[in-house]
Amino acid sequence: MFDIGFLELLIIGVVGLLVLGPERLPKAARTAGLWIGRIKRSVAGMQREISAQLEAEELRQKLKEQERKLDDSVNQAKRSAEQAKRSVESIADTPNKGNGGQADSTGAKPAPASQRLDDAVDSAASASSSGASASTLSRPSTPSDDTASSEHKDSATR
Repeated sequence: MFDIGFLELLIIGVVGLLVLGPERLPKAARTAGLWIGRIKRSVAGMQREISAQLEAEELRQKLKEQERKLDDSVNQAKRSAEQAKRSVESIADTPNKGNGGQADSTGAKPAPASQRLDDAVDSAASASSSGASASTLSRPSTPSDDTASSEHKDSATR
């Protein structure tokens, strides 16, 4: 901070001794030291307060940014869920036209409604760019799913 060397301190001491005298110099030096200490402590306290305020402001900004990102991702997930719901409802409302569930000319039977719903949910989940996985969307449970999972458990235990 200040560039005061030994020679400058010696000159200040000699001048102080001549001006104040040997009786008052120690008391004046102690008082000056106390004042300098108080000033240093108050400056250090202000620096700590300023740095704490700056850190708090940075944290507030980061929190606002994270909150904004979270709100954006939640809104995007809502939009993709609503889109998936609309596509599932449109598929559920559309019956098998023309063949009434009978095999077509190629001999293949149409997929059951539960399979079409599962396919629609999977395609809507994969089409969304929100990062929401298909596991976050709820699929209607069918009896075939329950039996398949129990068969899988049985084969895993064997």
